[in-house]
Amino acid sequence: MARLLVLLAAMSLGGASSPVAAAGADYPRADLLIEPAALARPEAAGRFVVLDARDRKSFEAERIPGARWVDAAAWAKAFGSGQDAKGWGTRIGGLGIAPGAKVVVYDDGLFKDAGRVWWILRYWGVDDVRLLNGNFSGWKKAGLAAETIEPRPPEPVELAVRPRPERLATKAQLLAALKGQKLQLVDARSESEYCGLDKGVNKRGGAIPGARHLEWTDLIDRPTQRLKTPEQLRKLLADAGVEPGKPTATYCQSGGRASVMAFGLELMGAPEVRNYYASWAEWSGAGETPIVTHQPVEKSP
Repeated sequence: MARLLVLLAAMSLGGASSPVAAAGADYPRADLLIEPAALARPEAAGRFVVLDARDRKSFEAERIPGARWVDAAAWAKAFGSGQDAKGWGTRIGGLGIAPGAKVVVYDDGLFKDAGRVWWILRYWGVDDVRLLNGNFSGWKKAGLAAETIEPRPPEPVELAVRPRPERLATKAQLLAALKGQKLQLVDARSESEYCGLDKGVNKRGGAIPGARHLEWTDLIDRPTQRLKTPEQLRKLLADAGVEPGKPTATYCQSGGRASVMAFGLELMGAPEVRNYYASWAEWSGAGETPIVTHQPVEKSP
């Protein structure tokens, strides 16, 4: 019966009438995504460490069988400037992620938390990290069983990690790049933030000069929580003036939405993507950083 459910799920996700393509159809980096049906196969059980980036209460109520909870909010605060290798080795190893492990991350919030966890793991040298296409709701919609028993704590392992500085952009690097325009900037925030209409908690509103705007949620089909098709993503990038082949830095308010944008760019084959993790929270509060404001784009009736 379980195998039949998996087969039916795979058929429904990959059928020609589906509004979104199955992972791997034409994505240049299809290895960054995994489908619920593929993760549910018996042979996948021992191959992947599955991380649940939802809130603790949701995780404890039900989860993908064998999933381990990752405190995405704590990770967001702990990353800092990406210097504490010893602390992050302990933190990541505490989830039972051994050297060479294959990891799958999911949430139920359009990848905002899962994307951040994905990026942090990649920054600290975990090479094979994937997002679950459709997230937990996609798992449930595929008819796959959820685990409701008390979760078993992971067995910690010794793990030494090293940062990948080529994945992180700093304020100093962006200031230098502005002089030569050698780095493509992508602002993943909302249009009102990008235009400077919504300052939030920041001292100043606006955008980094020269940044292209593409809101992070535009990459995702909201009803299904799946990444949009390769064709849709190519058009979105082109319409925003974003060239995946150029060295790129993404930013938002505090690194999370920028992580999703970085994921989308890498999924579409971008070879060099940095996340300005400190993002607008740092840029807007610094005295030496230039900003620009924009007029909102008029929507067609």
